[in-house]
Amino acid sequence: MKQILVVGFLLLGGTAFSQELYPYSEPASNMPAHSISLKNTAVFHGDIHTARTLQRYMPEVMFGLSKKWMLHAGVNVSNMHQQSLVWEGARLYGKYRFYSNDEVHRHFRMAVFGAATYSRNHLDHNEINLAMGEQSGVQGGLIATQLWNKFALSATAGWNEVLDDLRSDKIYRDRYAFQAVNYSLSAGYLLLPFEYKDYNQTNVNLYVELLGGRNINFPLEKYYVDLAPSVQAIFNSTAKLNVGYRFQLGSDIYRLTKNSFMISFEYIFLDALKKKAPSAER
Repeated sequence: MKQILVVGFLLLGGTAFSQELYPYSEPASNMPAHSISLKNTAVFHGDIHTARTLQRYMPEVMFGLSKKWMLHAGVNVSNMHQQSLVWEGARLYGKYRFYSNDEVHRHFRMAVFGAATYSRNHLDHNEINLAMGEQSGVQGGLIATQLWNKFALSATAGWNEVLDDLRSDKIYRDRYAFQAVNYSLSAGYLLLPFEYKDYNQTNVNLYVELLGGRNINFPLEKYYVDLAPSVQAIFNSTAKLNVGYRFQLGSDIYRLTKNSFMISFEYIFLDALKKKAPSAER
């Protein structure tokens, strides 16, 4: 039992680390080492041009390779660009935490990340969103996260390159953006429990995230800024449920949707990658 409690504390940080599990962005902290996590995210949009509901599902598997390295691999299924649900693309994401300054009930951490995406979608708008599988491309950036007791603040800045064959065509270079910066500012607060006693307690976290992007090489459509409040429940230190709503604060980009509803569920298998000690010979 003592070992289980220690693992639960490492996963959630007691009353500290759970508020860094942002629903819409990644913190500089990593998932527990030697663990595997399965996650599925569903995003629902109201089409601003028709009455139909647009859906996107993003199942992924995540690996805590060590305390500094983690890896995500996932696919997208959606009806964003067609009437029925179809396989849309795939994504690979890696993160390396290179700095930690840990104190009692507070820490500051920094990490770098990189991602590569493949998308079957055709270019038809200038909102570059590789994380959602809208385009094929590569992404890299920096994350910094600060924790104070029950409150955590995280900032991300990233560079996006859309890798599409059409980027070599001057006509399309004049119509579409192929480079952009994206950023996020995320805040999380641990609401419950008021006092951490054991890993069976349900954690409830409140989040608000500012999510934005700015095109670099296409001056006609430049930016978007969204706000995404959300609530999160963590059960038995291993299962996580997120519910959030993302809406536009401002933009001059033609977008498929200006708001969306998100729900995701994740389950982590602790020590799944840890080598078992050889049994003693009898």
